[in-house]
Amino acid sequence: MTRTGWHPTEQYLIGPERVQELFPILNMEKVLVGLYNPGDGHIDPYSLTMALAAGARKYGALLNYPVQVTNLSPRSDGTWEVETPHGIIRTNRVVNTAGFWAREIGKMIGLHHPLIPVHHQYVVTSTIPEVKALKMELPVLRDLEGSYYLRQERDGLLFGPYESPEKMKLQESWVTNGVPPGFGKELFESDLDRIMDHIEAAMEMVPVLKQADIVNTVAGPITYSPDILPMVGPHQGVRNYWVAIGFGYGIIHAGGIGKYLSDWILGGEPPFDLIELDPNRYGKWTTTQYTAAKARESYGFNNIVGYPKEERFSGRPTERVSGLYEVLKSKCSMGFHAGWEQPHWFYKPGAEIGYKPSFQRTNWFEPVGREYKQVMEKVGVIDLTPFGKFIVKGNDSVKLLDHLFANVIPKVGSTNISHMLTPRGQVYAELTVSHLSPGEFLLVTGSGSELHDLRWIEEEALKGGYNVKIKNITDEMGVLGVAGPFARKVLQKLTTEDLSDSAFKFLQSRHIKLSDISATAIRISYTGELGWELYHRQEDSAALYNVIMEAGQEEGIDDFGTYALNTLRLEKAFRAWGAEMNCDTNPLEAGLEYFIKLNKPADFIGKQALKQIKEKGLKRRLVYLTLKTANVDPEGNESVWHNGRVVGNTTSGNYSYGTQQSLAFAYVPTELSKVGQKLEVELLGINYSATIVEEPLVLTEQARTRLQKKGGSAKV
Repeated sequence: MTRTGWHPTEQYLIGPERVQELFPILNMEKVLVGLYNPGDGHIDPYSLTMALAAGARKYGALLNYPVQVTNLSPRSDGTWEVETPHGIIRTNRVVNTAGFWAREIGKMIGLHHPLIPVHHQYVVTSTIPEVKALKMELPVLRDLEGSYYLRQERDGLLFGPYESPEKMKLQESWVTNGVPPGFGKELFESDLDRIMDHIEAAMEMVPVLKQADIVNTVAGPITYSPDILPMVGPHQGVRNYWVAIGFGYGIIHAGGIGKYLSDWILGGEPPFDLIELDPNRYGKWTTTQYTAAKARESYGFNNIVGYPKEERFSGRPTERVSGLYEVLKSKCSMGFHAGWEQPHWFYKPGAEIGYKPSFQRTNWFEPVGREYKQVMEKVGVIDLTPFGKFIVKGNDSVKLLDHLFANVIPKVGSTNISHMLTPRGQVYAELTVSHLSPGEFLLVTGSGSELHDLRWIEEEALKGGYNVKIKNITDEMGVLGVAGPFARKVLQKLTTEDLSDSAFKFLQSRHIKLSDISATAIRISYTGELGWELYHRQEDSAALYNVIMEAGQEEGIDDFGTYALNTLRLEKAFRAWGAEMNCDTNPLEAGLEYFIKLNKPADFIGKQALKQIKEKGLKRRLVYLTLKTANVDPEGNESVWHNGRVVGNTTSGNYSYGTQQSLAFAYVPTELSKVGQKLEVELLGINYSATIVEEPLVLTEQARTRLQKKGGSAKV
């Protein structure tokens, strides 16, 4: 609900009287409140399909059906040959929209799309006198507790349940043996026993069902991805191959997705950010077994309440685990990141352990505060292995990266933070770029952006004919972060390399040995504290972790997880891709001017568009807020209010353990973006007072050191 103010989706919380007015045949003893969506409804899929087809023909599309695709053949120039019994079609690109045949289309080119058919049943009743007597059509009813939807079907009712993971049924034979030849409008055999609990729940909520006759039970296939969300867009590793598959809710998405894809294909970039639908969020770790386990979970959880920081545990761990997983799994609460298990927060004796979902602060709150203090006052170690990691090298590597990135290319032995922009000047990605040796670069991105970013880099390299080699080393390389005031002291015990500030400066990188373990050390830390990221062979992770922990005993070394890391980066006002910046934002409104070099000679992607954006002026800006809250903190996507109206939205937020208050980033109109501006942020239906403050709340270690050298006071 808190998102509806800035992302308009008309819906209202309504009381029992209004619920009964809209749906007079409900058992009101079971109703406390309702969430009403006036624009909700239903449509006949066949009629809609024919209407969309007619519209496509009107604008020049050629539709041939039924036509079986027997093979796909990519050509060296990036075009395709689509083989059918009626001949070969040559095309510039292929868009796989094949529904429950999508896996088989993918297999033709060696891709294993993580999709599985689910048996979904719905029941249609005969005429019900109470329904026939209604003067207006009933709205679609969704009962989360009973896990079903129910709507009017002529003078009767139609309802469809979502069974529990234990009771629902997958059509796994289609995954192993393929869809039976000729299958089209056929249905599965119904099984009322499997949904009887839901039928009884519906009868309790809508008592007229008890006297109704069931005239039809429909059981058909719907296609699920592991997380229930579809896969939409170009696929990494295969040129000009696009997908729009895995639509668990079917025809409802047709018009919107069709326009989204056509705009992207014609415009060369997504019209708006839908990273959660990126087909490249999955990888080789997404096995058939994982897909089946997650589909069961997602289907069974279709009607549960979702919480902030939600974790779902089916199918975990995947085969993609870091070299530290076995060492750390019993010590912490793990989170799921692109197939990896990564520590969110660590346990201590007497703590309430495990995953405890809540809309408010829960069992992680105090331990995360302890980890925050650990990094600020001593030294902490974090497993950062899930980072996406690529090596780019070759004669044209500098030219390629200069074309891709808005920042300058770092010198050999140096690192910087760089952004890839779209042609419209939006932020497609943020990476750290390290120049390891002449013409050889290490590129690092967030775990969820690995193949998303790699696809863009590979495509631009191919389009431009650059002489480079690009290698994804994400699974080969482990990463440990060591951060805190004693980080240098601990690591210096393990190496002969001089780690002093003068010898190993901030944003420098080099190959070192730590207790005979080779690593690429980069002096950088998302905590904003003194620290290094240590890139090493995955098989060396446990040994490296152990020697670091042993070396740091005197300094009181300990673990910290991603929850503490997020608090630390927010206090330093560090932006995060996917939150403060994405394909919906430009780097100027996101406050990234420092990293954008409009005066560099290279005509990087988005440069001309960004110049025009700068010339026209900004309509909104990212601001930094402190909030007065009560046992609840912003997470992102909350509405920002001013004078009784919604003026913007938060992008991320957390509790600041250093300043004992909540904080958040938010986008607001430029006229409301000045320091000192009073606003409100809506959390759990309550508007909390917020103030725009100068960023950061806590200076980075580098900034504090510079201030101290000048005789100033550090802002901690």
